[in-house]
Amino acid sequence: MNKHDNRHKQAIDEPLWWGLFSAGGVCFAVLLPAVILFIAVLLPLGLLPAEALSYERASALLFSVPGFLFVGAVVCLPLFHAAHRLRHGMFDISVGNDSINKKLMYGGAALLSIVALGLVVAGFLG
Repeated sequence: MNKHDNRHKQAIDEPLWWGLFSAGGVCFAVLLPAVILFIAVLLPLGLLPAEALSYERASALLFSVPGFLFVGAVVCLPLFHAAHRLRHGMFDISVGNDSINKKLMYGGAALLSIVALGLVVAGFLG
């Protein structure tokens, strides 16, 4: 397999990674500041009622279908965003083999996503 064939093979899955990168960046830029605002600013300042994020209410929200979607948007998509940035950064400075880096970065993001979503499902079922 020559160098041209390898580039063509990589180009097939590249739109998937760029799509996950874009979605993760949007979720990171839009949803995470809102989460930080509510949990780290408004709640400690007493601008939200204390029971708004009580353990029982937060647990019920997290371990549900909307919680599953929330974790997917706030945790999993930014993981793929970070993996894509790291992979292309390593490619730009010529660290390692790109095909191995791709497997490590996206595989790590997928594994951490499965763990995060699995914990939500386990809490939902248990």
